[in-house]
Amino acid sequence: MARWRQAQIGLTRLLLRDLRTLRRLIHPNRLQATVPPWIEAVTALVDRYAEVSATLAADFYDGERADAGIPGAFTVPLADPPPDEQVDASMRWATKDLWPRDEADATAVQREPLDVRLEAAMKKADGATQKLVADQGRATLRRAVDEDREAVAYARAAALGACSFCKVLASRGAVYRDARTAGRDADERFSGEMSVVKFHNNCHCGIVPVFRGQRFELSPQAAEWDRIYREYAQGHPGDQLRLFRRALAEHDPNPLSGSS
Repeated sequence: MARWRQAQIGLTRLLLRDLRTLRRLIHPNRLQATVPPWIEAVTALVDRYAEVSATLAADFYDGERADAGIPGAFTVPLADPPPDEQVDASMRWATKDLWPRDEADATAVQREPLDVRLEAAMKKADGATQKLVADQGRATLRRAVDEDREAVAYARAAALGACSFCKVLASRGAVYRDARTAGRDADERFSGEMSVVKFHNNCHCGIVPVFRGQRFELSPQAAEWDRIYREYAQGHPGDQLRLFRRALAEHDPNPLSGSS
């Protein structure tokens, strides 16, 4: 898992480097004319990196399957790149505050100088693009678990500095194989059909397949998150995440300040 996580982090680093080079396509004084070509260029970039993300995930799955001693061959089906419409919608969301607004209708962000708004838009684009690419690796792993007869489930692996929502999902263990157990309705901000388990922008959580005959055990960190959740948040319907977040801030050695 550590090797795959590092590979994904390295891929993200290269992706964001290339994404930043595309910024020159946007001319502040010609937004209407230059933002659409920028979105087209970002779409092509996402396509290329999504394929690499899926391939890395397939290699990881093959390695996990071999380590589990599973006999027989299985070809991991690679997830397709995200639809152009999805990339377009994500980039339009990222750049929505660039456009001039009437003073009466403008938000505080939209009243900032254009260079400030442009930098904020690029940061949003960074996060959205990272998710679009990383989701292809996650979708590849989820699809492999769905189609491989020797796979029985998958677990979520959260980074130490992950947000409270990601940590609570990781603490559930190897329970994921359908939308109900993955918490599709748990938080509307963690949306998207590319993965049953919800991921957000700038999320570096991954999926770990579990095979027939394997006994899955939580990592020490995830076991501690589970203990914290059970002690401080369980049994409080509607308030679990807030209580868990507060407990993490007090008891988790790797809390993410301000996470939700």
